[in-house]
Amino acid sequence: MPGKLILVRHGQSTWNVENLFTGWVDVDLSDLGRVEAAQAGRELLGERLLPDVAFTSVLKRAIRTLWSILEGTDRMWIPVERSWRLNERHYGALQGLDKAQTVEKHGAAQVKIWRRSYDIPPPPLPLDDPGHPRFDPRYATVDPALLPAAESLKDTLARVLPVWETRLIPELRAGKTVLVVAHGNSLRALVKMLDGMSESDIVEFNMPTGVPLLYDFDAELEPLGRRFLGDAAAIAAAQEAVRRQTEKK
Repeated sequence: MPGKLILVRHGQSTWNVENLFTGWVDVDLSDLGRVEAAQAGRELLGERLLPDVAFTSVLKRAIRTLWSILEGTDRMWIPVERSWRLNERHYGALQGLDKAQTVEKHGAAQVKIWRRSYDIPPPPLPLDDPGHPRFDPRYATVDPALLPAAESLKDTLARVLPVWETRLIPELRAGKTVLVVAHGNSLRALVKMLDGMSESDIVEFNMPTGVPLLYDFDAELEPLGRRFLGDAAAIAAAQEAVRRQTEKK
C-alpha cells in the first residue's frame, strides 16, 4: 500500500503578525510560530505518524518549522530535500504591503481577486527590482526564465506539480510516510490537485499555520480522505482568521 502524506503550513511568521503580503520574502517565524511548529511535531507523535522523508521550501519559516517537527518526532536523521518549487506563491508588487491597507486603497473585491483567485496574478515586480528572485543567490542555479515576478494559484500549481510527480509520488509508492512543510498557497495548490477541487472551492479553502493535514491513499494513489490533526474548534478558528486577514482591525 502507498504511504501517507502529511502537509504542514509553516508556523506563524513575523509578517503574518503584521498582516503583510509575504510571498518569497524570507521572513522568520514569530514566537507563536515556533510554538505552533513544536505543537505540529507533538500532533504527529501523538498519532504515531513518523515521517520517513521530508520536503520543504528554501524559505526559513518553512525550514525552521520542519526542524522543529523533526526534533519533536525524533526524526532529525531522515532525508530532507529543499526545493524552490515549494515556495509560497509570489505576490509580486504586493509583497511587503499591509493587507488591510491594500483593501482600503484598491477595494476588497480587487484584493480578493489578487489574493485568492485561481488564475489572476497580482501586479508583477519589475525585472530590475532588487527584490526580484533573479538577484537572490539561493536561486542562482535556477533558469531565470522560471523565476516568477508574480503568480496566481494556477501558476503556483504548475510550479509545484513537478515535485509531486517526480519526488513525492515515488516515495509514496514505496510506502513511505512523506512530510511536506511549505506555505499556504503551495499547499493549497497541492490540495486542489489531490482533491480535484474546483476553482471556486479552492478560493475558500484555508490552510492554518502549523496544523498537519493528513492524506491517505488507495493502491492507485487516489486520496481516500484528508483530515487536519488537532483540536477541531481551534483549527476552524485558525482557518477563519486566515480568511479575515484583509479586514481592517
